Amino acid sequence: MASFRYWLLNVFAVPGQAFSGNPLCVFEDARGLDPAQMQALAAQFNLSETTFVLPPSGNASARVRIFTPTFEMPFAGHPSLGTAHVVRALRSGQDAVALEMAAGEVEVQGRGSHWTLKAPRPPQTRVPDATPEQLAQAVGLASGDLAGPALWVDTGVEQLVLPLATPADVERAAVNPSLLKAYASTPHREEGAAYVWALQPSGDVLARYLFLTRGVVTEDPATGSACANLAGWMLATGGVPPIRLKVRQGAQIQRPSALDLRVGADRAIHVGGEVLELGRGSISL
Repeated sequence: MASFRYWLLNVFAVPGQAFSGNPLCVFEDARGLDPAQMQALAAQFNLSETTFVLPPSGNASARVRIFTPTFEMPFAGHPSLGTAHVVRALRSGQDAVALEMAAGEVEVQGRGSHWTLKAPRPPQTRVPDATPEQLAQAVGLASGDLAGPALWVDTGVEQLVLPLATPADVERAAVNPSLLKAYASTPHREEGAAYVWALQPSGDVLARYLFLTRGVVTEDPATGSACANLAGWMLATGGVPPIRLKVRQGAQIQRPSALDLRVGADRAIHVGGEVLELGRGSISL
C-alpha cells in the first residue's frame, strides 16, 4: 500500500475570508497513480478540479495533470496557480514556476501568496453555430440581454463567452440544461458550459461560469481559464491593450472570489489571484 500526500487550497481567495475562492486539491507527488486512479480521486474529492504533480519531461518545474470529477482538462486557471504554490514550496523555492500541461507550458509567477499565470497560447475564436436567441435561452435570458457577440474563445481550453448588458442579467441567469447541452458543448466536454459577464458601475467585471455535470447545473466559484478567455473575447472584439480589470465571481454561491485580469501591450494575457492553504493530508491506496 502506497501513501499519497495532498494539499487543500483556496485559489482566487478574498483576503481575510478563509472560505472564499475556488477549492483545489493538489497531490504533490503522483508517481504510482494511473489515470483511472487520478480520475477516481478527483471524483472522491468532488472539487472543481484536482491536480496531480509529476516529474517534467523537459525543462519545466513539473508536469501537471488536471481532473474534474468526470474528465481530464488540458488547462485550467485556478489549478495552475494553486499547483504552482505547492511546487514552489516543495521543489523550486523560486517564485517563477513553469508547469507542463496538455495545453502547453504555463508560466506562473508568485509574489508571496499572490500568483499570476500567463495564458498558454494566444486566443483563438470562432462564432457559435447557435443563434443569439438560442444562446440567451440556454441561460434563461432573452437575446436583448446580450451586450455583444457570443464567441467561443480558447487560450488554453475552449469556452463559450456570453457578454450581458447589466450585472442584474448576470445575477438572474438560470441554465436550461437541455438547451445548454445542445448549444454550448465542446469536443473535450460533452456537457454544456457558458461564461456570462457584465461590467459593473465600479468598472469591475461580474462573472459567472455555469456548467453541467452529469446533467446537473453547477456553478464555479472562480474560473481562471474563462477569465483569460474573457480577455481573448475583448481582443477579438476591438479591445485595445493595455487592459486591467478586477473580475468578481462566486458571490451567488457564497464563495466570493477575486481575479486580476491583465493584457499587456504585447497582447499576452495574465490572470492572477490569492492562494490560501487550508490543510494537508494523505491517502493510502
